[in-house]
Amino acid sequence: MASAHPLASDAGVRILRAGGSAVDAAVAVQLVLGLVEPQSSGIGGGGFLVLAERGRLVAWDGRETAPAAAREDLFLDAAGQPLPFDQAVPSGRAVGVPGVLRMLASAHRRHGRLPWRQLFQPAITLAETGFPISPRLAGQIAQDPLLTHDPAARRYFFDTQGHPWPAGHRLHNPEYAAVLKDIARRGPRAFYQGAVAAAIVRSVRSTAMPGAMQPADLARYRAVPRNALCLPWHALQLCGMPPPSAGLLVMGQVLGLLQAQDAFATLGAEGAWPPDFTHRYLEAARLAQADRDHYIADPDHTPAPAGRWTRLWDADYLRQRAMLIGPQAAPQVAPGQLDARLSWADDRSREVPATTHFSIADARGQVLAMTSSIESQFGARLMVNRGRGLPGGFLLNNELTDFSFVPQRNGRPVANRVAPGKRPRSSMSPTLVLSADGGQVIASLGSPGGPPIPHYVLKALIGHRLSGLTLQAAIELPNIAPLGPSHNLTLLEAGRWPAATVQALRERGHPLREVPLPSGLQGLVRAADGRWQGAADPRREGAVAGE
Repeated sequence: MASAHPLASDAGVRILRAGGSAVDAAVAVQLVLGLVEPQSSGIGGGGFLVLAERGRLVAWDGRETAPAAAREDLFLDAAGQPLPFDQAVPSGRAVGVPGVLRMLASAHRRHGRLPWRQLFQPAITLAETGFPISPRLAGQIAQDPLLTHDPAARRYFFDTQGHPWPAGHRLHNPEYAAVLKDIARRGPRAFYQGAVAAAIVRSVRSTAMPGAMQPADLARYRAVPRNALCLPWHALQLCGMPPPSAGLLVMGQVLGLLQAQDAFATLGAEGAWPPDFTHRYLEAARLAQADRDHYIADPDHTPAPAGRWTRLWDADYLRQRAMLIGPQAAPQVAPGQLDARLSWADDRSREVPATTHFSIADARGQVLAMTSSIESQFGARLMVNRGRGLPGGFLLNNELTDFSFVPQRNGRPVANRVAPGKRPRSSMSPTLVLSADGGQVIASLGSPGGPPIPHYVLKALIGHRLSGLTLQAAIELPNIAPLGPSHNLTLLEAGRWPAATVQALRERGHPLREVPLPSGLQGLVRAADGRWQGAADPRREGAVAGE
């Protein structure tokens, strides 16, 4: 397995060695990540899990939901104007009903082997005995003054003088351990009902901009098993999440647009992207993003174009769209005409780069890719503590800020607007690569990173499958992050792209900015002898473990 932290990978492997399934290991991994990497994910957030078992695929949707009392003007001020993003994030309004724990419990009932209680012990032990704060966590605590606004978070992440704990400090979280013991004993109802649920609601409703969450919202939350989407690609299948994830749909469009232009013919074995291919990739990504922002939203609230999400992948449609890609960057791009009955306004909602990913394969053939998140760094900066005198707890998400703050434009509704019980659109892209007949899983891959996630995953897939690099080498290739038509900007990983390529892209009209792009790709690939090999992104603190 490969995860974002060595302690989480170690916990997962111990579960596998005890005879557990990949899903069993996923429970243990997520619980440990919520402790040692709390800035990225946890039981206060949500996630997606794509699972292959005995030739069958299931896509588990544990995305957060808006409370029943949420209205489409949730992020508008008294004058009807959208709130500043940085003001909306650290507030109760931003918090969606957490889904990751219910998703893992539902998946465990169908696909687990070990007792539920056993899967909690690694995280409980670490929370009680303490763990050393990693350099990445220490740096993010020090750079986030918003954490000091919440009393429980301030007591946990800072010393009595208000100084952030340094790297290496042994941090204990007895409140988290106590919550996990209760959930281990009584199941997910110990989280979604009773004292924990009441504490969540209290945290959400006690901020300067309180949310509308009620205990009933938590009690009624359900994870949804969905049909995975699969895309044929180079004698393989790429399989992943349907909406509310936009990840695989974007990836499929980009690949289809590049194929229509025969752009892959310019790739070399060294994995580096030549300027012409990079230009065409960016234009394809802009076209895909325009469709994403226009059409994709929670499928239980939003109809798919022409009744099916794979309409976005139709070869004739992509050939027509590919004709818009010329030698220069187009000044503007617009969504394609897919369904005359759908009259949406374009969404300009903002996502931020946080999240975590892990990939796991067990000895009996169960393979999964799971991406989970609390959205922004440290989520809504609200730490749930039941007030029983124990320090610590768990952080709540700010996933509702993934909705469009503006519900309509020019009299047309935005597909990704807020609605009661609705799940916000996501860029998370947990991906399984299968053989052409679907009989064997070839690879598992995913990344954190916000809107660039699909492009991080595509970079690794293209480098590995088309340039023949090892998965580790493909993960280490320079990152690129096209931000779509509403931003009209591409981010390049600073110090990694040749100056000649940067200059060539600018000459073709691409607005560029070179910045750190710390993807956190984690993946597994099946070697020729059938054994699994793991790969972890050196940009974060990921680790591979197993046999």
